[in-house]
Amino acid sequence: MALSVPNPIPSSRILRPRCTAAGRTRTSSVQPLPDELQLVADVRSPHNHIRVADVSPRAAGHPLAGARLLLLDGPGNIHSLSFPRRAHHCPLTATYFDAFAALPPLLPRPSLAVLGFGAGSAARALLHFYPDLSVHGWELDSAVLAVARDFFGLAELEKDHAARLFVHVGDALEAEAPPGGFGGALVDLFASGSVLPELQEVDTWRRLGGMVAPEGRLMVNCGGGCVEAEEEGRDGKAVKDATLRAIATAFGKGMVSVMDVDESWVAMTGPPVTVPEKAAAWKARLPPELRHFVDEWRPYDIKSGE
Repeated sequence: MALSVPNPIPSSRILRPRCTAAGRTRTSSVQPLPDELQLVADVRSPHNHIRVADVSPRAAGHPLAGARLLLLDGPGNIHSLSFPRRAHHCPLTATYFDAFAALPPLLPRPSLAVLGFGAGSAARALLHFYPDLSVHGWELDSAVLAVARDFFGLAELEKDHAARLFVHVGDALEAEAPPGGFGGALVDLFASGSVLPELQEVDTWRRLGGMVAPEGRLMVNCGGGCVEAEEEGRDGKAVKDATLRAIATAFGKGMVSVMDVDESWVAMTGPPVTVPEKAAAWKARLPPELRHFVDEWRPYDIKSGE
């Protein structure tokens, strides 16, 4: 996911993705942290400049007060977050990660690929709400996973869900599905602060669609105007529009829905869930905290781009 960290932090911005690809030209310098953030760890790998920062719990009225953030790339986009001080370590984040957690009831089988695992924000919510779900995550950078285990509780999550959580180091675009495919997949792939260029290609989406079972679905973080890229010419809105066009072309007319949360756009493949009876059935299988997402989806119109 990806979410910029301006100075000072605004009242409500959504996040941006992770899984930074190697070999991309980086042109932006690393931005200093805002005063509200305290640096916890600073690690450099062949793929990323990784920083872990805590938002002051005294940042009154701010939705990320008390959060721990995983920051990657020069602009300091947020790729994962958690709230370790919350009672029972509630997995919800008030970001698009929570929308991802609404997908499993629509899937034909209880297995989900997470392409762009980061520190495991999406996986934590999925495992919390769906005790029968298996999660297979892919993350390019082993150093990101090491930081996730040390600072985001991933080691404990893996131990607690050893039979259901499987984390792979490697290129998510080369991930292999089990026979028959996954029930669905979450796609949250960014490089240098921008949605991967491969995700603006129709053939990429046809390959990713082949990872899921018949009637399976993909849910995708497409970025948006809130995403701050390192490379010039990678305008967040334009990249979001090109990504959505590629998805819609690959899956066909009427087979993509969208929602936007504070300029961060999420797409979902498959028939739109707009018939009241089907929407009600989806809500009935969701925890109360996630039911409002059902009403936020709308069919994507490739002509208007919305």
